[in-house]
Amino acid sequence: MPSVSAGHALDLDKFLKSLKGQQLEASINSLISLLKRRQIRGSEPCAIATAHILLQVVARSKWHDVDSLLINVSRTGRRLVDAQPNELVIGNIVRRVLGLIRDEASEDRGDAGDESASEAPTPTDIVPPTSISQQWSSKRFDSVDSSTSASRPPLVSSYSSINPPKSLFHLLSTSPPTDGNVSPFKTSGASTPTWRGNASQIHALRSEVIDGIEEIKDEISQVDDQIAASAEVQIHPGDLILVHQPSPTTERFILRAAQKRKFTVLLAMAPPRRQHSPENQHATFRKKLSAAGVTVVNVMNGGLMAYMSRVNKVIIGARAVVATGGVVADAGSAAIARAAKEQGAAVVVLNGIYKLSPESPFDESSLIEWGDSSTFVSFSDGPLVSGAEIRTALTELIPPELIDTYITNLGTHSRDHLSSLIADHYKREDADFHIWEEALP
Repeated sequence: MPSVSAGHALDLDKFLKSLKGQQLEASINSLISLLKRRQIRGSEPCAIATAHILLQVVARSKWHDVDSLLINVSRTGRRLVDAQPNELVIGNIVRRVLGLIRDEASEDRGDAGDESASEAPTPTDIVPPTSISQQWSSKRFDSVDSSTSASRPPLVSSYSSINPPKSLFHLLSTSPPTDGNVSPFKTSGASTPTWRGNASQIHALRSEVIDGIEEIKDEISQVDDQIAASAEVQIHPGDLILVHQPSPTTERFILRAAQKRKFTVLLAMAPPRRQHSPENQHATFRKKLSAAGVTVVNVMNGGLMAYMSRVNKVIIGARAVVATGGVVADAGSAAIARAAKEQGAAVVVLNGIYKLSPESPFDESSLIEWGDSSTFVSFSDGPLVSGAEIRTALTELIPPELIDTYITNLGTHSRDHLSSLIADHYKREDADFHIWEEALP
């Protein structure tokens, strides 16, 4: 991922400052506009902006029970995802907040149950189905005897919130609902909200959810430093490291290793755009490496194959990682990863947990972001250029079989371990929040 330019960082700062003086709906519309115009772009800025606006939704929107709060967050999240579907981290943060609300509501619900058993709902009451079709099957969960204690889980959650019936009797003993307008949130079949607390309980829940979102924001801000802590283990003295279009995370990782290791960096760069000279790309990063005693060799993507046989490790910064292990990265990364695999060089991907998405799109081309071709070719060059269709890919998907190691802020992982990370951080019922949200009135 290219380093966030000063302009994009300035737009993010302006947006965050504007949250104090704007109405909630105006702030949401402002962020949607910034995302559509790509004035806020990149994984980290989009994640930060999403976390801030969802905090505002929790703190300032009107809600009287957990169901209405989940609806408010999911609707706002859907609008943000639609504004920029290529930034998977937006949906990731929305899912994290939805899971956080469920966890906090479970704790508060357990406390309320001690005061009045008649008002205490079962743990399955606020679990929405993952799709519209589950509106009809959700009532079957009401007969399940749930005796698990309601203790507050950590910030990371699991997929264990749904306990489906285990016998055929349960499936046949419950008739389907007759009301076709049942909200996907109300899995108990009751006409009243499944959780409704008094003013003090709602205030306490609001405070707990806000604190949880603040923890998510802190996690995002600490990701680069935590990933960089693994640099000295991954990079050895004398290594030849290939870095493609270094992101801020990748730069921090390489610079941390340079503090105690002497190695050589091959800096692979895309062809220069018309408004940028190749010398100006990543100039600050090269100066820092040289000051640390690290040799830097600039190589254009087209000349990498001549060096690949000597490369020990390829470091790639991810924009996002899908559930299958595929990595959304800058265009050109897939060819480098395939060449490294053929030559036996390890391919290491750096990505924060917030970039790990439970999505696994059937159409991989939907993950590709296309850029402005005029930055590479001028359409004033004549009829030949004007009559041609020129497409410039900014991102591409690296197949999971080309990746050897994923380094996150929680440590080093293999592809087989990604499923457990997804289960720890996202609830199954929120994986497709943008689908069941469409059924809301």
